[in-house]
Amino acid sequence: MSHKSLELKEGAFIVSDAHYSHRREELLDFIKAIYDKKLVPTQLILMGDIFDALFGGIDYTYAENQELLTLLNDISKEIELIYLEGNHDFNLAKILPNAALFSIKNQPVKAMLQDKTLYLAHGDFDGASFYKAYTAFIRNPFILFILKYIDIVSNHAILKNVEEHLGKKDDCNKFSGFREFITKRLSGRFVCDFFIEGHFHQNVSFSVDGFKYINLAAFACNQRYFIIKYSNSNTVLLEQKFSKGK
Repeated sequence: MSHKSLELKEGAFIVSDAHYSHRREELLDFIKAIYDKKLVPTQLILMGDIFDALFGGIDYTYAENQELLTLLNDISKEIELIYLEGNHDFNLAKILPNAALFSIKNQPVKAMLQDKTLYLAHGDFDGASFYKAYTAFIRNPFILFILKYIDIVSNHAILKNVEEHLGKKDDCNKFSGFREFITKRLSGRFVCDFFIEGHFHQNVSFSVDGFKYINLAAFACNQRYFIIKYSNSNTVLLEQKFSKGK
């Protein structure tokens, strides 16, 4: 499924940068809580890098994430699942057939919440020229087809090395000069009330050029997620911490 714009609902859950893997399984408990209706969002909005490695066309990455994918597919039959693909999870149309999927080329995504205009993005939509070339290359179906068979022949050596590398990364670093970076990056480009993205894992908000910029916390760092609220014409994101069993 694909959509040109979105209608957001009060009570929607937003999750970003969970980087789910066998090393980091906290997201599985969170999604199980939604599946079991212990948590009941009006929509589930996944803002990219939900998986540490999930690439359309590479079967090994499906197998590694099968339990969580099965739950998401079941949930998407009852709750609108909105998925903004990230740099760790892309080409997902065949994997999540019921989700409203937005690739990097379709981000930022314009959305409405009553009378408020928002833009949503994973956060890597406007990288440097080299990065843009890389993202187009790695998402090419033919390239992924070739990589699939290289991965099989090598007994998954490439992906195992990627997993090892990703497992050593610190996803919770503070970005020095982040406000100045974002202001320079976004000023003069968007007319909206809110601009919400992940990718940078900073969990901060501030004004930029007439709109409120929100960079989401990485679920991987502290199991934070957000709930959309709309009250007296003020849109807010209520930050929540998920704890298993609560």
